[in-house]
Amino acid sequence: KTGLAITDESNTFSFGLDTVDTQQLIPYLQKLVKQESIDTFVVGEPKQMDGTHSESEIYIQEFLNKCKATFGNVTIVRIDERFTSKLAFDAMIAGGLKKKQRQNKKLVDKISATIILQTYLDRKQSLL
Repeated sequence: KTGLAITDESNTFSFGLDTVDTQQLIPYLQKLVKQESIDTFVVGEPKQMDGTHSESEIYIQEFLNKCKATFGNVTIVRIDERFTSKLAFDAMIAGGLKKKQRQNKKLVDKISATIILQTYLDRKQSLL
């Protein structure tokens, strides 16, 4: 599963969009790109605590190659995703979600995607 988030028109806030089966991700994004004005994909970069890439990076590289072939005009930005699942879980607790709701991996993935996108938006804003 892959969590997805989208930003508002002013590129200020991120919002959880969906959680999609990874096999269906490219077709889902194709529809989304047709419906929305999307110029950048922000993709999490899973790393170990020592900064090296995690084992899943090989699969993400395959996805990125498919993205480049399918969406040649869309910029791809990578953001370190360490601790996003923990931050998502903490946000769920702060939001008052019950234990059973917090165990919903799809929701954790969507919130994590929102955090990754917001990190990118905040960094981009700080450069202005």
